[in-house]
Amino acid sequence: MAKALFLFIFIWVLLIAFVCCQRPKFVNIGAVFTYDSVIGRAAKPAIEAAVYDINRDTRILNGTEVRLFMKDAQCNVFVGSVGAFQVLEEQVVAIIGPQSSGIAHMIAEIANGLQVPQVSYAATDPTLSALQFPFFVRTTQSDSYQMTAMADLIGFYGWKEIIAIYVDDDSGRNGVAALDDQLEKQMAKIYKLRLSINFDDTEIMDLLKQSKLLGPRVYVVHLNPDPRLRFFSVAQKLQMMNDNYVWLATDWLSTTIDSFSQINQTSLSALQGVVGLRQHIPESSKKKAFLSRWRVTQEKGSASSEMNSYGLQAYDTVWTVAYAIDRFIDEFKNITFSSNDKLNDMKTSDLQLGKLKIFSNGSSLLNKILQMNFTGLSGHIQFNEDRNIESGGYDVINIAHMSINIVGYWSNISGFSILPPDTRQGKQTNYSRVDQKLQKITWPGGKTERPRGWVIADNERPLVIGVPYRASFVDFVTEVNKSHKIEGYCIDVFLEARKLVPYDVPYRFEPFGDGRFNPNYNELTQMVAEDVFDAAVGDIAIVTNRTKIVDFSQPYAATGLVIVAPVRNSKSSAWVFLKPFTVEMWCVTAASFVMIAVVIWILEHRVNDEFRGPPRRQIVTMFMFSFSTLFKTNQETTVSPLGRMVMVVWLFILMVISASYTASLTSILTVQQLSSPITGIDSLIASNWPIGYQSGTFSYDYLTESLYIPPSRLVPLRTPEEYEKALRLGPNNGGVAAIVDELPYVEVFLTNQSDFGIIGQPFTKAGWGFAFRRESPLAVDMSTAILKLSETGELQRIHKRWFCKKGCAGDKRRNSEPNQLHLISFWGLYLLCGVITSLALLLFLLRVVRQFVRYKRRQMQVASPSVISSATHCSQVIFHFFDFIDEKEEAIKKMFTPCENPTSQMSLGRS
Repeated sequence: MAKALFLFIFIWVLLIAFVCCQRPKFVNIGAVFTYDSVIGRAAKPAIEAAVYDINRDTRILNGTEVRLFMKDAQCNVFVGSVGAFQVLEEQVVAIIGPQSSGIAHMIAEIANGLQVPQVSYAATDPTLSALQFPFFVRTTQSDSYQMTAMADLIGFYGWKEIIAIYVDDDSGRNGVAALDDQLEKQMAKIYKLRLSINFDDTEIMDLLKQSKLLGPRVYVVHLNPDPRLRFFSVAQKLQMMNDNYVWLATDWLSTTIDSFSQINQTSLSALQGVVGLRQHIPESSKKKAFLSRWRVTQEKGSASSEMNSYGLQAYDTVWTVAYAIDRFIDEFKNITFSSNDKLNDMKTSDLQLGKLKIFSNGSSLLNKILQMNFTGLSGHIQFNEDRNIESGGYDVINIAHMSINIVGYWSNISGFSILPPDTRQGKQTNYSRVDQKLQKITWPGGKTERPRGWVIADNERPLVIGVPYRASFVDFVTEVNKSHKIEGYCIDVFLEARKLVPYDVPYRFEPFGDGRFNPNYNELTQMVAEDVFDAAVGDIAIVTNRTKIVDFSQPYAATGLVIVAPVRNSKSSAWVFLKPFTVEMWCVTAASFVMIAVVIWILEHRVNDEFRGPPRRQIVTMFMFSFSTLFKTNQETTVSPLGRMVMVVWLFILMVISASYTASLTSILTVQQLSSPITGIDSLIASNWPIGYQSGTFSYDYLTESLYIPPSRLVPLRTPEEYEKALRLGPNNGGVAAIVDELPYVEVFLTNQSDFGIIGQPFTKAGWGFAFRRESPLAVDMSTAILKLSETGELQRIHKRWFCKKGCAGDKRRNSEPNQLHLISFWGLYLLCGVITSLALLLFLLRVVRQFVRYKRRQMQVASPSVISSATHCSQVIFHFFDFIDEKEEAIKKMFTPCENPTSQMSLGRS
């Protein structure tokens, strides 16, 4: 009996061990997706083909058969959820799909409860995170990754404002939110326009008409795949597929057109110039072989669509699950489910929730899935920490000339390139924009130049530009006699800059103010910020509080606050006698005295005994004679004709220079100079005197808020006439001690005033610019145009045309010594003196040389030749020449008398 019992137990243990060690004959997987959809029509045959290939492959699962249970979600969250329950009743170990992000959210919750891994090949909603749904895995990329590529594409072409159109579901909202986050990093603005889930052509038309009221013309379209391409058909009907527009599409468009069984030329014609993204699928022999099988499947009628990237990913998803199950079975040998007590307690007859079992080792299978690392049809299959597949990047496609062209590639490692992205995985790096490159793109309208991407206005709705209706200083900007004609210096600058903007800018000037008082410029800029005006053109100072609410162009005029005050006579300086001449004039005059001294000595030395004697005496005589001519006290007289000729010219020049010096010095000592008890802004603040300012400008805010001057000391003034009256009255008679205003106004005021002047230097630095709405692209283009005007000198010419009709006030102010005499005024006299002096010296030298030659000839006739070297002969001649020059003229004449011996004459002592 004991032996029989032992034998029974032994057999029982063997049977249990055999059963436990035996691999299961089959394993169930489920799939929930929409059959009749662009993605579903490619995914369904692909999934079935994958199951077929796995069951035929002896290298995987080792005899265990994969059984597939599929349910149609019909693009409905409720139907999809019921389908998920139905496949889970079959005790599936994994759920594949769905492609809809909304349905994926619901199934992910169910999968979490039953611990069944869910692997989606098409749900791209960024909010399907691993933290919230730990059993959710993606064999495609999240839209956050795609929107990074889209934002980089927008940044690559420099667009700063876009319109995003999306379907108002989980995928659409969250995808565009991810795009918004990426564009924010590039300081770009996004306008979001949404369509309902079941939109029709009328809704598309209304939305596109609404978008025309916005400035941007760069559209990012993020919809669900649509084989009829209704969106772009409506855009074409509205004539929005021309060169004023840019159309960018996420991968829904590439998925759609890749799925066309036969390329529909009519559909593609509506897409001319559209640029889109497509998941990059590297070429491989496995992919080519599968596509060949796919064409056979199409011929048999088992597939009604061309293959797209999501179909390839669906095929790889099944293989990913199969590889993981194979490893799971190798480790755990069996697949077990356990009952859920909470579901068992729910007594329901229809739903039969009690059939739902928890996958006991679901976490283990999930880990096996996440460890997958192989190459499939869609590329390398490996998961990152977010449980998304490591993407190979995106193709940048361009639909042009009825064909789909790949113009480049994008990856998060290298950015844009015309070469396919590297298949090796790596962490994202900061790539330089300089290295980015794409092939030429044909944009809507057939142009290859980068579209502007926005419109400022059209003729139906021109820009409304606010301009100050000034009551004073009207040369800057104002309305002409209520004629609705606006003119002025600022207007001319705007019109010239507008010509350099590379597109038409329809506009309409709108005067701001009543014309009786100068308007408040803070209110004008505030109206631009509040969209009452599209822009403001005028003498608008660029100050901090205004830059916070509007964007300014490049300054077209430099300005700053200055002090204007009355002037009085200044005390004479100890060195005032030097002021009539400039430094150059003094130097040239002094050099002229020295030159005359030397020339007169040369001309008079041979004939005038007063210019002979010891060297020291001759030097003193030479310079005393020259400088005494200034005071007409010279005792020496000139004897030679050439010396007298030079003296006549020199005395004439000296007379002119002396008279000019006297007149200039008299003027300097008698005219009023710019001086005042106020020496600068600090002394003005400390004086407690009333201060005038121009009403409407930022002067008041600066004086009260920055310099803390009490408002009671500030007197508003409107016109130049009020300026003059207040300054003449002075602080003790109801006027002001000084006026603080911007430099351009002050220069215009001082043009016709001689009793007032600018004290010190500008104590603020600012400029005038044109105000635009925040982030207006026109501000950048107008700034570029203003810089071009400055470089070409056109800004200066406009300024002279308005303010330099009688001489520029700025030039007068910069000339600190208007009574000084400059060398340029006397260069003719000095030239005359130089010519006469040079001519006299030339005649003198010619005469002396002629005499020396005669002397040498006579000497050779009477003297016997001596044998000397040529060098010695030359040096002797030179020394003899200088000795000859030093001889008195009377002695020279005697040498040439016939009765006298020249040799004996030359032996005479020198006097």
